[in-house]
Amino acid sequence: MVKTPQTSDVAYFMLCLALFLLILSIFSFKDGLDPLEARCFNISLSETRNGVVAKKVIMDKIEFKNGKLRISYIQKKYMFKWIKYRILKDSIFTDSTDTQVRQLELSAIATDNLNQTIYLDFVTCEWDLDGSIKITKNDRLKHYYDVAGREKGGKPKKHRRRTRLPNL
Repeated sequence: MVKTPQTSDVAYFMLCLALFLLILSIFSFKDGLDPLEARCFNISLSETRNGVVAKKVIMDKIEFKNGKLRISYIQKKYMFKWIKYRILKDSIFTDSTDTQVRQLELSAIATDNLNQTIYLDFVTCEWDLDGSIKITKNDRLKHYYDVAGREKGGKPKKHRRRTRLPNL
């Protein structure tokens, strides 16, 4: 079969088009990055035993990085370092002040070699974080923590536009 210049031009065009679409799809995945990437929250952990909240509240921080989270207290006490989490719900809604608010629901489950399992359930609403941590051993609840916190650095400040008075 003899190739004519027209068929080779079409093949070259199709190859360039495929290459362009491949490069475009690679760069389009950057929009789907994790919304919690490189965020850090100051949290308070309050342990609940037999329905009674402990008087001592543990202050700590939670860090998010590369689809994993780390809580310093949990790492020191239970040896869970970086725990992979999954975003269950990512929604944006308008609150009563006509401000768009982003709400994320996430969960994580990890088990170590001692058959100790940690269950984390969190809800983040802009800069606030609420949730719970359950730690079980051999499928029996050992510890339950209520978590509440705010993003490190606090609520972002709104910039006000300053109006200048005209010079008289």
